[in-house]
Amino acid sequence: MMTKEWFSSWFDSPYYHILYKERDDKEAQLFMDQLSSYLQIQPEHHIMDLACGKGRHAIYLNQKGFEVTGVDLSPQSIAFAKIYENAHLHFFVHDMREVFEERYFDFILNLFTSFGYLENHDENIKAFQAAARNLRKGGIFVMDFFNTEYVKRQLLPFQVKEIDGIRFEITKTLQDGFIIKDIDFKDEGHEYHFHEKVQAISLTDFQHYFSAAGLKLKQIFGDYHLNAFDIETSPRMIFILEK
Repeated sequence: MMTKEWFSSWFDSPYYHILYKERDDKEAQLFMDQLSSYLQIQPEHHIMDLACGKGRHAIYLNQKGFEVTGVDLSPQSIAFAKIYENAHLHFFVHDMREVFEERYFDFILNLFTSFGYLENHDENIKAFQAAARNLRKGGIFVMDFFNTEYVKRQLLPFQVKEIDGIRFEITKTLQDGFIIKDIDFKDEGHEYHFHEKVQAISLTDFQHYFSAAGLKLKQIFGDYHLNAFDIETSPRMIFILEK
């Protein structure tokens, strides 16, 4: 099943990492600083970075003195992240729809829209239920997703990005409840086409997932500075959920 899902190949592609190399590490680290302070994370707590990619957030949190486990579906990303492993930082290939270690983690973080790539609501609920089972009683799950209503209004149909000599032509559409991003480019005489397919998950949908997983919504922030959420103007939906 995994080999047929689009994200298995795209997230493992070197071109994925080229296209998104400009992501702001300073912004990510500031968010981690503010979030860990707000959550009052302590060195004795166990943190899971769920869908960790190459581990940039997990590595930074570990540098701050925390015990972190990063999991991701991509073997290539995990192989890269494992270079940074130590006694308090570990990485594993893992599907978020499956339980990793029941009632073990104090905090689970799913950051920078590392969700919404599954096919339907049932699959999403499986992922939330697995996350809940990984949490200890009273544990916190942080889900960071784009504000769907805001993104739909701001959708840019076409753009070009020139990165490392590669011209990426990107088309975005909204189809059947998904935001589709088609990515076309040429490199070394070859033509490539990839696409990203992210569910346009509404606030109401998320509330349904929380309920199905037995998670209680404690707070919603609207951006990486932890400002209050406004459905009209906030770029993010950052949910703080308690088991």
